[in-house]
Amino acid sequence: MTTQSGNDRRHARLLCYYGDDFTGSTDVLESLFHAGVRTVLFLKPPTEEQLQGRFSDREAFGVAGVGRSLTPEEATRELTPLFETLKRADAAVIHYKICSTFDSSPEIGNIGTAAEIGLKAFPGRYAPLVAGVPYLGRYTLFGNHFAAAGAQVHRLDRHPTMSRHPITPMKEADLRKHLAAQTDLSVGLMDILALTGTPEEASERLEMLIAAENPDLVLFDVLDDERLRTVGELIWQEASASDEGMFVIGSSGVEYALGAYWETKGITRPPAAASSDVSAVDALLVVSGSCSPVTEGQIGRAVHAGFAGIRVPVDRLIDPEQAAEARQRLLQEAADRLDEGRSVLLYSAEGPEDASIGQFREALTAQGYRPEDSSRLLGSVLGSLARELVLSKGLRRLVIAGGDTSGYVTRELGIEALECIAALTPGAPLCRATSEEAGLDGLELVLKGGQVGAPDFFEQAKNGR
Repeated sequence: MTTQSGNDRRHARLLCYYGDDFTGSTDVLESLFHAGVRTVLFLKPPTEEQLQGRFSDREAFGVAGVGRSLTPEEATRELTPLFETLKRADAAVIHYKICSTFDSSPEIGNIGTAAEIGLKAFPGRYAPLVAGVPYLGRYTLFGNHFAAAGAQVHRLDRHPTMSRHPITPMKEADLRKHLAAQTDLSVGLMDILALTGTPEEASERLEMLIAAENPDLVLFDVLDDERLRTVGELIWQEASASDEGMFVIGSSGVEYALGAYWETKGITRPPAAASSDVSAVDALLVVSGSCSPVTEGQIGRAVHAGFAGIRVPVDRLIDPEQAAEARQRLLQEAADRLDEGRSVLLYSAEGPEDASIGQFREALTAQGYRPEDSSRLLGSVLGSLARELVLSKGLRRLVIAGGDTSGYVTRELGIEALECIAALTPGAPLCRATSEEAGLDGLELVLKGGQVGAPDFFEQAKNGR
């Protein structure tokens, strides 16, 4: 819960954010859930009626988007009016939420473009840039970014998955150099040494950096929770003094940083049990558009445990001559397995080497689509299938795997908003949906990025704990 003790806020809300993919958007929900901040995530920009009506008591809200899969031109069309909506929300912090692995490129998911649009809407002395999240195994040191893969931590350009991402492969670990290919904005660095010592000392070093370089963005190193809390204090000092609110770019490390500082000041009070029990369900539906090796292992483990694994022939489902028959056949097989009492896992690829990836790309070309259309088409196909199965079979829990496709899948479902109800696993909380359709209202959703979760994640999502 949130308390007014020690709180000299001049804004109506603590924070609002736009998530550049849906899995990352629920990641922020989880971090604010841990901090005790009542938060709602909308699937499209909220109306004044929503913000002033049924969700008026929420101290923070988010808008789940698909910015990570957009071209700069598409992002400009989406973000320009969106930031105007966020400006009217009167929040101290306006957060453009990016993936904690920073995957982006000049052509797709351009973070520099988002920064330029955000700084125009929310001009300030500088915009903080925070990528690291120790809770998720993400670290930034001297401007270079690292991410865990299993028990090992890799520099981003050597990461076994992110360096080979099919859309935005990360070939540069120095985030300043990576951003330089996307924008002309200047980027200063508060490295790990500058953040060492007391928050007052760090604040003095930040002021020296601003005076010397006058940067548009300031990248903060992140190694541990103690210095992450210092980052939160530095951001909040600037944000709480701003009438317009402070524009911030980063992963959920932004919320973990702010939440840690808010707790020390009594601005928020974390719930007594941040990770409530998760009940089991009789049958779980999983739809996966991920080609990550982590998800590959989870698919294999779930099938071995009794899940019915059904490959989704996306190449045929986007072919007008084959789509209807292929769709009906797939839905019938999934329905039959659910009627048998089995959980069902619909997947487009088993892993990064799956031949279906090449087949899908060939089908895109044959149908006149661009490579960057892949996430939208795949997500729309998976979302349509998931919606029909949830409604026809009365399913109460759904897992969506794949950061790039999750937004399009979720948008197909026909739900209005999400709220976190339990911390299932770091980066993939259990959420409850709000919808005007009775069959979807109250649906429990888990949105899982490709790198998230233990090998038995899908089993955990079904069986609870």
